[in-house]
Amino acid sequence: MADISRTGVAEPSAAPGGTPQSDPAQAAVLRRAYRGEFLRFVAVKFSGALVSLVMVVLTSFFIFRVLAGDPVDAVVGDTPATPEQVAAIRERLGLDEPMGVQFWEYLRSLFTMDWGTSYVSDKKVTTLLWERLPATVLLTATAMILAAAFGTWVGARSGWRRGSTGEKVQVGVSLTLWSTPTFWLGMIAIVAFSVKLGWFPVNGMHSTRGVGDGFWDEFFDVAHHLVLPALTMAAVLYAQYVLIMRTSILEERGNDYLTVARAKGLRDDHVRRLHAVPNALLPTITLAAAEFGTIFNGSVLTETVFSWPGLGLTFYQAIKIPDIPLLQLLFVFFAGTTVLVNFLAEIFYRFLDPRVRRSA
Repeated sequence: MADISRTGVAEPSAAPGGTPQSDPAQAAVLRRAYRGEFLRFVAVKFSGALVSLVMVVLTSFFIFRVLAGDPVDAVVGDTPATPEQVAAIRERLGLDEPMGVQFWEYLRSLFTMDWGTSYVSDKKVTTLLWERLPATVLLTATAMILAAAFGTWVGARSGWRRGSTGEKVQVGVSLTLWSTPTFWLGMIAIVAFSVKLGWFPVNGMHSTRGVGDGFWDEFFDVAHHLVLPALTMAAVLYAQYVLIMRTSILEERGNDYLTVARAKGLRDDHVRRLHAVPNALLPTITLAAAEFGTIFNGSVLTETVFSWPGLGLTFYQAIKIPDIPLLQLLFVFFAGTTVLVNFLAEIFYRFLDPRVRRSA
């Protein structure tokens, strides 16, 4: 009888003497079958991602044209303007064209990568994107690394010591952080550590006063500004990693292979670290892969509260106007990177978990 391999493809059983009942031709057939099944899996996931991207592109055009507010008002500002001047500004921005013409220009921008000029800064919106992206990556990557490292470690120890006082405290703290609004947590951090104690800057990424021209001067200045927003953003993510890793460890605790490891004389910490944790990491890796897209998308709430000059703050400022070209680009960029990362995570997860290969 054929066995089911980790690839989900039937493989010939071994003969009583241990010699496989297969030949090179059969092995080649199995490899081709696996490659064909894998390509079908990729094609299905890619088709879904492509449909999602098309919906993102269509939504990006229409959603920002139903927002309240007139972009011309933001361009004019407090300066008095005659109706002729307003009409000229509307013509320059292309807002006087019929909706069909505007939609055609929007589609053309997708292929030419010319997304237009910001209504407020009068700069190319693609230039603004690349200028603000490094700040977003710095903040979100720092927060994710802190949350994943400490959350996984604390969650593993909490699940392993079920019923202990430490586990109860960690679960309570995690649930509290998970349910706390990010903007509220950020404002509390500003009041406590910036206004009251004066340990960290209130907002921004750089000091307005001179800090020196050297690399290390600038490095420590940015790091000083990074502490509060990174810890605020990491706090909510940390709670997710703690709770998910704790649940995974609880599911692994009763398995027979851990009993065998203890019977061999391994210390309890070694059993947890070398056997239980590696097998419990799969849901945590899934969470990390799903959240990887936020490295490029940033956090609108965190960046707005701390005035961190990233894409999240840029999106918030643009939506108040509304700055349509900038909003369209950021919306497509945010949603597109999320769809792409999820697609790659599906492929990666297939290699990571044999059960996915069997059910695909």
